[in-house]
Order: sequence, then structure tokens, then C-alpha cells
Amino acid sequence: MNSYDVIIIGGGPAGLAAAISCYDNGVKDILILEREKELGGILNQCIHNGFGLARFKESLTGPEYAERFIDGVIKRNIKYLTETTVLSVSSDKKVTAINSDNGVFTVSGKAIILSMGCRERSRGALNVAGTRPAGVYSAGTAQKYVNILGYMPGKSVVILGSGDIGLIMARRMTLEGAKVHAVCEIMPHSSGLKRNIVQCLDDFDIPLYLNHTIVKIEGDKRVTGVVIAKVDENRKPIKGTEVHFDCDTVLFSVGLIPENELSKTCGVELSPKTKGAVVYENRETSVEGVFACGNVLQVHDLVDFVSEEAEIAGKSAALFVKNGKVDREVVNTICGDNVSYTLPQRINKKATENVKVFFRVNKVIKNCTVLVECGGKIILQKKKKICVPGEMETALILQDKLSGLSGDITVSVKGEL
Repeated sequence: MNSYDVIIIGGGPAGLAAAISCYDNGVKDILILEREKELGGILNQCIHNGFGLARFKESLTGPEYAERFIDGVIKRNIKYLTETTVLSVSSDKKVTAINSDNGVFTVSGKAIILSMGCRERSRGALNVAGTRPAGVYSAGTAQKYVNILGYMPGKSVVILGSGDIGLIMARRMTLEGAKVHAVCEIMPHSSGLKRNIVQCLDDFDIPLYLNHTIVKIEGDKRVTGVVIAKVDENRKPIKGTEVHFDCDTVLFSVGLIPENELSKTCGVELSPKTKGAVVYENRETSVEGVFACGNVLQVHDLVDFVSEEAEIAGKSAALFVKNGKVDREVVNTICGDNVSYTLPQRINKKATENVKVFFRVNKVIKNCTVLVECGGKIILQKKKKICVPGEMETALILQDKLSGLSGDITVSVKGEL
């Protein structure tokens, strides 16, 4: 059995950044395992620009952003295997995988970094009435057909869900000559970035129906139309509000789920809020020496944040290989008013660096105040004009305040609802 200092599962933006960070922090015996033909992950099919604005101060396409990290991996001679599917990860850090060259094989690592990304929710999870005709796709699948394979899924489209992929595909399908009749969102607010609503819908006069959902998909062999309806405060369709659209294609953009099957085989504790691993500030999971980063941990809206988080995991894995178990005195982060989740969920009071806490609000809040409190004391307070569920927020806890913390850390957002 071959052994490595660090094994990274997933060669997308998180895995690539983690590998480079691990290498640059002194651990060079690294193996990346990637199931697709090429490194880069989902970025390879994201040919639109807008990536890298925070990190590189320029607007890059997805492949251009990925290329910078792929080049970094190649320059450092970091070993990687593509077209390799990982079957399981054990708690003693043995990884079983399969590919056409080696068949089924097992490798072991002193540390493991989980960076498998996320997957889309399907129509089946929504119980939409109707048959199962051709022409129903997830937005990401449609994106792959158009951008990678060169096929058009359809010419007359209705999109359910206003996630970023759905918004981007509304624009992409329009640019390729399709008619996008509507984007329907069951919530009273979009789940995508504001800039994508403006650039992908407003700029192309594509209507966004908030508080609406698809109640029926029509068609036998092929989609022929859909019926949408307004929903009440309980998200139940309101009779008499139905609107019919003739269309041949329905795209679903109804959320992303961290792909944590391998995390489960490893025995990692998962959060019911994020659906990803519960982690410390260094991105170590509940299993010693196993780290997680990127969309397998929490669904990010910007790849720049994925890279930042992956660098934390890569550095931490390198330190674990060199120094062993971390000495910890832990406090928990918990959700206060209007906050749906916080990450990391556990913070070491002995941490030697500032800790950035990521969180999301569960409703639109205007003229708001972000409060981070511990033991009845305010340790951070900042004003914001608006917080929305579709955009991740952060709060920085300074290292010199960590040692004095007592009790759970609560993150709240208060303001006008």
C-alpha cells in the first residue's frame, strides 16, 4: 500500500488551493484524487466571467481561474490522479479508490483533506406533479450540455429556483437563442447574488416570479408546458393564481447539497444546518487528521472564498503532519437572531491567528447590525446596509480576544425585516 503525507479527495478549486497551501507550508508528499478527466472541477464548465474579483482583482472565466491553480500544482510537481473515483475513506485515513489503470487500490495518508464539492437537488426531491418527460434538467446539467458538450437542451425554457446557476443559465440559454419565459422562486427573495439578478435577468428582460413555484409539468414524451402558481406564507400554492407557459424545457436550480457520502464512511460528524462537516477553525473535522474545505463543507457563493478556506485546510493539514495533534480549549459558535448557520462551529481559544466566522442570514434584513457576543459581552459589532440569504457574510474575531472567551459565541443580525 502506498502512503502519503496528505491525500486530497477532489481536484476542483478547493482541492487545488489546499494542495498548493500544503506544499508551501512544508509538506510536499501529496496526492490529489479527481474523478473527472481533468483537474478544475465545476469551474471547467463555468465559461462566464466574474471569478477572481476578490482574489486577483480581475474578472476571470471559470477555466481561467482554475488554470492559475492547476499551473501552481504542476509547477510544484504535486502528484495527481484523474479519472479516479474514491470509494471509501476510513477513520484511520485509508482511502480506497478505483481507476482504469490500477483497478481497485488503497492508499493511506497521515492527513486527509475532503474537498468533494457539492451536487444539485433534483426534481425528485420536490414532488412536482406531472409525468417524467424529456426536457427536465438540473441547471448544472444543462450548463454542461451547452458549455462542454455543445448541445442545446431546448428552445423554450422555464426555470425553477433563483440560485446562481439558474440565473446564469437563464442568460446563457438566451444568448444561445432560446426563449426563457420566467424564473420562479418559492421564497420571497432570490437565493442568488444581486449582481447575477441584474446581469442575467434584468439585462435580458427575463421576469423573476418571487413567491411562485411550478405546480405541474405537462407533456408525455417531451415537456410541452408548465403551470406555476403563487404560494402563501406556508409555501403552499394558492388556488386561482395559476399561470401557464408553453415550453419544451424545465431547468431546476433549487439548491446545492455538500457531497458528504465519503465523509460519512470516515465517521465525520455532520452539521444539520450546513449538511457539511462540523469543523474547528483550522477546518479539522471530528476525526483527527481529517480536514474539509470548499463546497463539501459549506456552499459558497464566491470561488474566492473557497480558495481562502482551502488554504486554511491545506496549511492546517501540513501542521498536523509535522506537529501532530492540536492542543485545544474549545468554544462553540451558535446561531442567534436571524442567522441560519455559523462556520466554524468550534473555535480553539488557543488559536494563534484571527478567526473568520462565516454565516448566512435566513431572511432579508436592512439597516442591520452584526453582533458577535460571548458570555454576555460584545466582542464584535458592525453595521451593514443589508444582509440577504443569497450572500455569505463574515465576522472576524481577533486572536487576542480568544483566550478570554467564556461560554458559547453567538452570532446575530438585527435590523429592519
